[in-house]
Amino acid sequence: MLTKRIIPCLDIKDGRTVKGVNFVSLIDAGDPVEQAAFYSHMGADELVFLDITATIENRKTLVALVRKVACEINIPFTVGGGISQVEHVSDLLKAGADKVSVNSAAVGQPQLINQLAATFGSQCIVVAIDSRSQDGKDMVYTHGGSRPTILETLSWAIEVEERGAGEILLTSMDHDGTKNGFANELTNQLSTELTIPVIASGGGGTVRHFIEVFTRGKADAALAASIFHFNEVDIMDLKEQLQAADIPMRI
Repeated sequence: MLTKRIIPCLDIKDGRTVKGVNFVSLIDAGDPVEQAAFYSHMGADELVFLDITATIENRKTLVALVRKVACEINIPFTVGGGISQVEHVSDLLKAGADKVSVNSAAVGQPQLINQLAATFGSQCIVVAIDSRSQDGKDMVYTHGGSRPTILETLSWAIEVEERGAGEILLTSMDHDGTKNGFANELTNQLSTELTIPVIASGGGGTVRHFIEVFTRGKADAALAASIFHFNEVDIMDLKEQLQAADIPMRI
């Protein structure tokens, strides 16, 4: 059985790690380079770096900062934010990223997914989906969660896989930062329908929440931010408790 993954996330704004609730009310959460080194040392399976204002500010991801982070870690590293061209991906991979995450640009020009997968391989391409419940349906949002779309989350996820994405990062905007648990029903829908891995994001607050997202949600990986940034949950302790609950972990 494949091991499940625990992934800390660095949401970057103005060169600093930030964290909010439901994508708003951001507060400073530390230096991303120092945090990346700490997580790599403390047993994280992977790291995600999201330049959360790059798309809104119509600019590329901070390549120099990506390079600094890459020099400090020895675990797989996914970078996202403002990626809309093949050249952007090439720059980030050269700077040390192992994978890239595309979101708004993929919605705006879905053919970009095909192009990136063909150029760099599906294993490098993560499509991030920010989802919010709207009139009883799970809908896709873009531009840092600020713009609604007409895309339903599950149908978009299926299209994303068909276009060559190697992985999906599913963030529930309704659960983000609440620490009340992941969106297990939605995560289960995607995990059941797709053959590519699904990373669950948004709402992790306790060990029980992680157990639930791996069992009820059938997630391949679980991503969290503030509980790790503010030392509320220790990564190795979390992984040991998950393994004790018969969830396969790399210890």
